[in-house]
Amino acid sequence: MRISRSRVAKTIAATLAVGVIVTACGSERGQEGDGGKPFVFGAAGDPRSLDPSLASDGETFRVTRQAFEALIEHEPGGSEMAPGLAEKWSSNDAGTEWTFNLRKDVKFHDGEDFNAAAVCANYDRWYNWKGVYQFDAISYYWQKVFDGFAENENEELPESNYAGCEAKDDHTAVIKVNKATANLPGGFSLQAFAIHSPKAIAAYEKDKPSGAADAINYPKYTQEAGTVAGTGPFRIAKWNKGNKEITLEKFDDYWGDKAKVDKLVFRTIDTEDGRRQALQAGNIQGYDLVAPGDVKKLADQGFQVPVRDVFNIFYLAFTEEQNKAFADKKVRMAIAHAIDKENIVNNQLPDGGKVATQFMPDTIEGYSEKIQPIKHDPAQSKKLLDEAGVKNLKIDFCYPTEVTRPYMPAPADIFQIMKSDLEGVGIKVNPKPMKWNPDYIETTRDGKCGLYLLGWTGDFNDGYNFIGTWFGGYQKEWGFRDNTVFKAVKAAGAEPDVAKRVELYKKANEVIMDYLPGIPISSSPPSIAFGKDVNPPKVSPLTQENFAEASFK
Repeated sequence: MRISRSRVAKTIAATLAVGVIVTACGSERGQEGDGGKPFVFGAAGDPRSLDPSLASDGETFRVTRQAFEALIEHEPGGSEMAPGLAEKWSSNDAGTEWTFNLRKDVKFHDGEDFNAAAVCANYDRWYNWKGVYQFDAISYYWQKVFDGFAENENEELPESNYAGCEAKDDHTAVIKVNKATANLPGGFSLQAFAIHSPKAIAAYEKDKPSGAADAINYPKYTQEAGTVAGTGPFRIAKWNKGNKEITLEKFDDYWGDKAKVDKLVFRTIDTEDGRRQALQAGNIQGYDLVAPGDVKKLADQGFQVPVRDVFNIFYLAFTEEQNKAFADKKVRMAIAHAIDKENIVNNQLPDGGKVATQFMPDTIEGYSEKIQPIKHDPAQSKKLLDEAGVKNLKIDFCYPTEVTRPYMPAPADIFQIMKSDLEGVGIKVNPKPMKWNPDYIETTRDGKCGLYLLGWTGDFNDGYNFIGTWFGGYQKEWGFRDNTVFKAVKAAGAEPDVAKRVELYKKANEVIMDYLPGIPISSSPPSIAFGKDVNPPKVSPLTQENFAEASFK
């Protein structure tokens, strides 16, 4: 393989996102594999879609990952890429042709056979998306990894880097791209590119999304069980939206190790206190994203509370086109000096949290030691606002509700701290709280917020998965156009030599922070809690837990 797998394992990764808990229903304790009581995993927020191709959030992927598999996965409990539906993979020297040797005797949940034709049917489906499918709220990851589509309907979309898929035989698929990219092979491990049954894909075509970019109506098949079909150890059986509960059932024809419980339930409990209390009451077996102040308390009570390694960035973003004042770097720098990042890290994040200096954690190769932190300095902030000639600056400040993120354990509390900091230097803040799914994600991505809180947990172990996600070209969510930034990031992403690429990442980070499109706040190690009677799955630094491993003691 042209890009070494050992390189990917070098950096310990940590969370792709999601707040979920494990809850058990019923009074009788079951045994491994006997289907006694369901293993209930309580989520911090509702998923967006049962089709992971149409999602970009961890709340969705935590659910769909149990039912769908990609060509490449990650080792249990680690960050090294490992065989998924492909037993082996390799690329040509140019990095433009990827060959996958596929597993045999794999069945989809609807009884269809998995083969190379199914792989190509999926990739060609995404490449040929039209209409609403081309909104980045729907096809976010396709656009991040493969750029545009067969026929772009938006002039701002770049030409697609996808050059086709060939089924050489039943168990050999070849995916081609026009030019090498640092997004591969990691992109092939994304849940958004998990493989669906061709029979299901045909059914999807009868039920398309509708609406506008800021008000999308998702296809019916994505909102209720019955149509989607993957190859995972569980199949999706039911989505009871009234009870905020998704039920998955053990797939008896799974090609690998069978699930140890017959039912897995994801239930949304949208407050951290509610999740903790349910665990303590014995109603659930665990939950993700434990509040920093609860970690020791739960451990002292005998609960299992493993801590993940740092693999995320939390940031405050500017949308320049939404608020013209942000076009002046002095204003952006004034806001950066106004925010007390150390206060947030010390009082809102778990032990091990760090103040960020750039848009990737220091656990990723390509992090630049040359970049100095922007100090909290209200006097300097006021001075810069005066120099910019800005008086009575008003800002729409968006923040999410009903959710907890690995990089942002208490969004409303963090917002209040930042609001106070900004008002302390004379900036008026207009709060705009929004429900995480779908309102907040779609509004921020559509460039409708002046300031907003967001972050990122790495999908795979390469610096481009961080800075390339945001700064490889114009995006509405940032609303700025600076070719110096774009060229620096693109140059790094196109470099096939890993050592050279790492050095280019360092330079790109320096260019990004010189422009200051937003304010990196922190990186932090999130915790996950499990009950005393649970054999938990291996905790993943990428939050890619496989709940087929879970059982009751």
